[in-house]
Amino acid sequence: MTDIRDLTVGVLGGTGAQGKGLAIRWAKAGVKVIIGSRSADRAGLAAGEIAEAAGGDVRGADNSDCAADSDIVLVAVPWDGHGDLLAALRDQLAGKIVIDCVNPLGFDKQGPFALPVTEGSAAQQAELLLPESRVTAAFHHVSAVLLADLSVSEVDMDVLVLGDDREATDTVRALAELVPGFRGVYGGRLRNAHQVEAFTANLIAVNRRYKTHAGLKITGV
Repeated sequence: MTDIRDLTVGVLGGTGAQGKGLAIRWAKAGVKVIIGSRSADRAGLAAGEIAEAAGGDVRGADNSDCAADSDIVLVAVPWDGHGDLLAALRDQLAGKIVIDCVNPLGFDKQGPFALPVTEGSAAQQAELLLPESRVTAAFHHVSAVLLADLSVSEVDMDVLVLGDDREATDTVRALAELVPGFRGVYGGRLRNAHQVEAFTANLIAVNRRYKTHAGLKITGV
């Protein structure tokens, strides 16, 4: 398998908390990172902040150039813009590993809850919209707060990686393990992404009640 550090990772939604947090850790690990946004200027500002915090090779671009210039692309955009963005980037993402970490959630007075998705899950929607891409699902349960805080030397949690392409899921697991403390764990076929995305609502509830940044650990593996 190609050394993961030889690949360029694009982060669509890299100006948001989750995308930016992962970009910080990957840049710190020596991965070339491109931050994507609807605004290239906004992406450039975020890239500058990441490079200042973590060092490394980080630049900003609009979403189209980010997708075109990257080998692996993380999708970390809000759910309400997920489908339209991926449909527009179908050609740029062809042949590439796409990591979907989007959680379709709603919030009301009772707290977070999973939203119904016609295709089954955000990852399955991505798979339908990107038939020539190698779609995986991962990084749903990671703490953006801990990722952004480089004084936290290790982020102790497991990352479930789902997908139908074994080589792609192995690559994403390797990418996860560049973050100190992360362990990439294969979590099944992409058709099982719904419950992984939905569980984020439970995890948010846990974190709110206990005022922490808890993640997942899989025992016995």
